[in-house]
Amino acid sequence: MKRTLIVAFALFSMTTLVKAQTFSPFKVDLAVGAAIPSGAGSKGGVLFAVEPKYAVMDQISVGLRLEAAITARGAVASDGSSASGKVAASSSYVATGDYYFSNKSFRPFAGVGAGIYSLASADFDANNQGGAVSGIASATKFGGLIRAGFEFGHFRLGVEYNLIGSSKEDIVYNGQSLGTITTKNSYLGIKAGFFIGGGKKK
Repeated sequence: MKRTLIVAFALFSMTTLVKAQTFSPFKVDLAVGAAIPSGAGSKGGVLFAVEPKYAVMDQISVGLRLEAAITARGAVASDGSSASGKVAASSSYVATGDYYFSNKSFRPFAGVGAGIYSLASADFDANNQGGAVSGIASATKFGGLIRAGFEFGHFRLGVEYNLIGSSKEDIVYNGQSLGTITTKNSYLGIKAGFFIGGGKKK
Protein backbone atom coordinates (compact mmCIF):
# COMPACT_ATOMS: atom_id res chain seq x y z
CA MET A 1 0.00 0.00 0.00
CA LYS A 2 2.81 2.37 0.92
CA ARG A 3 4.59 1.66 -2.35
CA THR A 4 1.41 2.38 -4.31
CA LEU A 5 0.99 5.71 -2.52
CA ILE A 6 4.63 6.64 -3.12
CA VAL A 7 4.40 5.83 -6.85
CA ALA A 8 1.10 7.73 -7.16
CA PHE A 9 2.58 10.75 -5.36
CA ALA A 10 5.67 10.69 -7.58
CA LEU A 11 3.57 10.58 -10.74
CA PHE A 12 1.33 13.37 -9.48
CA SER A 13 4.34 15.51 -8.57
CA MET A 14 5.95 14.93 -11.96
CA THR A 15 2.73 15.81 -13.79
CA THR A 16 2.32 18.97 -11.73
CA LEU A 17 5.94 19.96 -12.33
CA VAL A 18 5.68 19.44 -16.10
CA LYS A 19 2.51 21.55 -16.25
CA ALA A 20 4.28 24.34 -14.35
CA GLN A 21 7.25 24.43 -16.75
CA THR A 22 7.68 27.24 -19.27
CA PHE A 23 9.35 24.96 -21.84
CA SER A 24 8.24 21.61 -23.25
CA PRO A 25 10.21 18.92 -21.40
CA PHE A 26 11.15 16.64 -24.34
CA LYS A 27 13.63 17.61 -27.05
CA VAL A 28 16.34 16.16 -29.29
CA ASP A 29 19.59 18.00 -30.01
CA LEU A 30 21.24 17.57 -33.43
CA ALA A 31 24.74 18.98 -33.90
CA VAL A 32 27.88 18.97 -36.05
CA GLY A 33 31.23 20.55 -35.32
CA ALA A 34 34.98 20.33 -34.94
CA ALA A 35 36.77 17.65 -32.90
CA ILE A 36 40.23 18.67 -31.67
CA PRO A 37 42.19 15.77 -30.12
CA SER A 38 44.90 16.19 -27.50
CA GLY A 39 48.54 15.23 -27.84
CA ALA A 40 51.49 15.69 -30.19
CA GLY A 41 50.90 14.55 -33.76
CA SER A 42 47.10 14.63 -33.52
CA LYS A 43 44.95 16.24 -36.20
CA GLY A 44 41.51 17.73 -35.83
CA GLY A 45 38.45 16.41 -37.54
CA VAL A 46 34.67 16.53 -37.39
CA LEU A 47 31.99 15.24 -35.06
CA PHE A 48 28.29 14.45 -35.28
CA ALA A 49 25.99 14.22 -32.28
CA VAL A 50 22.40 13.34 -31.39
CA GLU A 51 21.15 13.89 -27.85
CA PRO A 52 17.59 13.15 -26.68
CA LYS A 53 16.78 15.04 -23.46
CA TYR A 54 14.16 15.44 -20.78
CA ALA A 55 13.85 18.58 -18.65
CA VAL A 56 12.98 17.63 -15.07
CA MET A 57 12.41 21.36 -14.59
CA ASP A 58 13.01 24.44 -16.75
CA GLN A 59 16.58 24.92 -15.54
CA ILE A 60 17.72 21.27 -15.36
CA SER A 61 17.71 18.70 -18.16
CA VAL A 62 19.12 15.18 -18.43
CA GLY A 63 19.94 13.32 -21.61
CA LEU A 64 21.96 10.74 -23.50
CA ARG A 65 24.56 12.05 -25.95
CA LEU A 66 25.40 9.77 -28.90
CA GLU A 67 28.45 11.12 -30.72
CA ALA A 68 30.90 10.09 -33.44
CA ALA A 69 34.23 11.96 -33.63
CA ILE A 70 36.41 11.48 -36.72
CA THR A 71 40.02 12.47 -35.96
CA ALA A 72 43.66 11.45 -36.37
CA ARG A 73 45.10 10.75 -32.93
CA GLY A 74 48.74 11.44 -32.16
CA ALA A 75 51.18 9.36 -30.14
CA VAL A 76 54.44 9.92 -28.28
CA ALA A 77 57.03 7.15 -28.09
CA SER A 78 59.04 6.33 -25.00
CA ASP A 79 62.12 7.85 -26.70
CA GLY A 80 60.29 11.16 -27.07
CA SER A 81 59.54 10.90 -30.80
CA SER A 82 56.03 11.59 -32.07
CA ALA A 83 53.80 9.69 -34.47
CA SER A 84 50.80 10.62 -36.60
CA GLY A 85 47.78 8.33 -36.66
CA LYS A 86 45.40 7.41 -39.42
CA VAL A 87 41.99 9.10 -39.53
CA ALA A 88 39.35 7.01 -37.74
CA ALA A 89 35.97 7.43 -36.07
CA SER A 90 35.34 6.87 -32.37
CA SER A 91 31.93 6.84 -30.74
CA SER A 92 30.55 7.67 -27.31
CA TYR A 93 27.44 7.10 -25.24
CA VAL A 94 27.34 9.65 -22.43
CA ALA A 95 24.65 10.44 -19.84
CA THR A 96 24.48 14.22 -19.49
CA GLY A 97 23.02 16.92 -17.27
CA ASP A 98 22.70 20.61 -18.13
CA TYR A 99 21.88 23.61 -15.95
CA TYR A 100 20.33 26.68 -17.63
CA PHE A 101 21.01 30.10 -16.15
CA SER A 102 17.96 31.76 -17.74
CA ASN A 103 14.41 30.96 -18.77
CA LYS A 104 14.36 33.68 -21.45
CA SER A 105 14.94 33.24 -25.19
CA PHE A 106 18.72 33.45 -24.70
CA ARG A 107 19.70 30.58 -22.39
CA PRO A 108 23.35 30.12 -21.37
CA PHE A 109 24.08 26.72 -19.84
CA ALA A 110 26.78 24.57 -18.27
CA GLY A 111 26.80 20.80 -18.00
CA VAL A 112 28.61 17.58 -17.15
CA GLY A 113 28.43 13.99 -18.30
CA ALA A 114 29.84 10.51 -17.88
CA GLY A 115 29.72 7.40 -20.01
CA ILE A 116 31.38 4.98 -22.41
CA TYR A 117 33.81 5.91 -25.20
CA SER A 118 34.49 3.30 -27.91
CA LEU A 119 37.89 4.17 -29.40
CA ALA A 120 38.84 2.99 -32.87
CA SER A 121 42.15 1.26 -33.52
CA ALA A 122 44.90 3.47 -34.97
CA ASP A 123 47.96 2.75 -37.10
CA PHE A 124 50.88 5.16 -36.88
CA ASP A 125 53.78 6.36 -39.02
CA ALA A 126 56.87 7.20 -37.01
CA ASN A 127 58.05 10.72 -37.83
CA ASN A 128 61.70 9.92 -37.08
CA GLN A 129 61.74 6.39 -38.53
CA GLY A 130 59.97 6.90 -41.84
CA GLY A 131 58.00 3.69 -41.50
CA ALA A 132 55.02 2.07 -39.87
CA VAL A 133 54.93 1.11 -36.21
CA SER A 134 52.42 -1.09 -34.44
CA GLY A 135 49.17 0.72 -33.78
CA ILE A 136 46.88 1.24 -30.83
CA ALA A 137 44.21 -1.45 -30.53
CA SER A 138 40.56 -0.51 -30.32
CA ALA A 139 39.33 -0.06 -26.76
CA THR A 140 36.34 0.88 -24.65
CA LYS A 141 36.98 3.37 -21.86
CA PHE A 142 34.92 5.15 -19.25
CA GLY A 143 35.18 8.95 -19.48
CA GLY A 144 33.43 12.20 -18.77
CA LEU A 145 32.80 15.65 -20.15
CA ILE A 146 32.30 19.24 -19.09
CA ARG A 147 30.60 21.78 -21.32
CA ALA A 148 29.18 25.26 -21.66
CA GLY A 149 27.32 27.23 -24.28
CA PHE A 150 23.99 28.82 -25.03
CA GLU A 151 20.67 28.26 -26.75
CA PHE A 152 18.73 30.92 -28.62
CA GLY A 153 15.37 29.91 -29.97
CA HIS A 154 16.03 26.41 -31.32
CA PHE A 155 19.71 27.12 -32.10
CA ARG A 156 22.40 25.65 -29.82
CA LEU A 157 26.14 26.42 -29.66
CA GLY A 158 28.44 24.61 -27.25
CA VAL A 159 32.01 23.76 -26.30
CA GLU A 160 32.72 20.39 -24.69
CA TYR A 161 35.89 18.84 -23.30
CA ASN A 162 35.81 15.04 -23.32
CA LEU A 163 38.17 13.60 -20.72
CA ILE A 164 39.28 10.03 -21.58
CA GLY A 165 42.21 8.02 -20.24
CA SER A 166 45.30 7.54 -22.41
CA SER A 167 46.20 4.32 -24.28
CA LYS A 168 49.59 2.57 -24.40
CA GLU A 169 50.97 -0.01 -26.82
CA ASP A 170 54.33 -1.61 -27.68
CA ILE A 171 56.18 -0.22 -30.71
CA VAL A 172 57.31 -2.76 -33.30
CA TYR A 173 59.51 -1.60 -36.18
CA ASN A 174 61.15 -4.03 -38.64
CA GLY A 175 60.32 -6.83 -36.23
CA GLN A 176 62.06 -5.17 -33.28
CA SER A 177 60.53 -3.73 -30.14
CA LEU A 178 61.36 -0.03 -29.70
CA GLY A 179 59.52 0.63 -26.47
CA THR A 180 55.99 1.95 -26.09
CA ILE A 181 53.78 4.64 -27.54
CA THR A 182 51.24 6.63 -25.55
CA THR A 183 48.14 8.09 -27.18
CA LYS A 184 46.02 10.76 -25.58
CA ASN A 185 42.32 10.11 -26.19
CA SER A 186 40.78 13.29 -24.75
CA TYR A 187 39.37 15.80 -27.23
CA LEU A 188 37.69 19.18 -27.42
CA GLY A 189 34.42 19.50 -29.29
CA ILE A 190 33.10 22.79 -30.69
CA LYS A 191 29.68 22.30 -32.20
CA ALA A 192 26.56 24.03 -33.42
CA GLY A 193 23.13 22.72 -34.20
CA PHE A 194 19.46 22.89 -33.39
CA PHE A 195 16.95 20.98 -31.35
CA ILE A 196 13.53 19.52 -32.10
CA GLY A 197 10.91 20.10 -29.40
CA GLY A 198 11.75 21.84 -26.15
CA GLY A 199 10.28 25.19 -27.19
CA LYS A 200 8.23 27.52 -25.05
CA LYS A 201 4.73 26.32 -24.29
CA LYS A 202 1.92 28.33 -25.82
